[in-house]
Amino acid sequence: MCGRYSFAVEDALILERFGVRVRTAIYISRYNCSPSQKLAVIANDAPDTLQFFRWGLVPSWAKEPSIGNKLINARAETLVEKPSFKKSFLTRRCLVPATGFFEWKKDAAKTPMHIRLKDKEAFCFAGLWDNWVSLEGETVHSFSIITTSPNALVEQIHNRMPVILHRDDEQRWIEPKSDLSLVELLKPYPAERMEAWPVSWLVNSPKNDLPALLDRWQDLLL
Repeated sequence: MCGRYSFAVEDALILERFGVRVRTAIYISRYNCSPSQKLAVIANDAPDTLQFFRWGLVPSWAKEPSIGNKLINARAETLVEKPSFKKSFLTRRCLVPATGFFEWKKDAAKTPMHIRLKDKEAFCFAGLWDNWVSLEGETVHSFSIITTSPNALVEQIHNRMPVILHRDDEQRWIEPKSDLSLVELLKPYPAERMEAWPVSWLVNSPKNDLPALLDRWQDLLL
């Protein structure tokens, strides 16, 4: 599962790293991205623009948008089997930019951990998106993050991890065509390229969204 993540990058670096236009009035650094919030994505319908979709996929055929609360993640192993995700996997894929993510360690205290790439670079989760239109004509753009089995680092913390795409595979993921072979990209990211550390329990609340959430818990105690 992936239920929280961070995306904190300067505007100019977003263009440099992802090659997308950024509307400064909308984008702000986020340290505790949470479900139901409107968050940055790069979707295959506009691959040159940073868009903002609601986290929690609402399929176009859904009766109510509340289904999105249960669809923040999509399991890589069953994408082509689940009605909620199959169409999006074939035609509506997106990149979800991030600088790290949170998981809660399987210990008595359920310690929150922040996980990122050792080189501190921004990266992309593999995502799916869809549009849902209400009876009143309101359109909800939404997305889900794909998860897979954990690598050796993350399995010490949780039994699932988000799919982090290798940089060379990002553009392939958002090409506007059906390609079942993309399943081969949905694998655990190499553990030796990642690092993790405990952080403050303040991250438990979506209301807290500040840089200190990424600090090592031991450093906060000094």
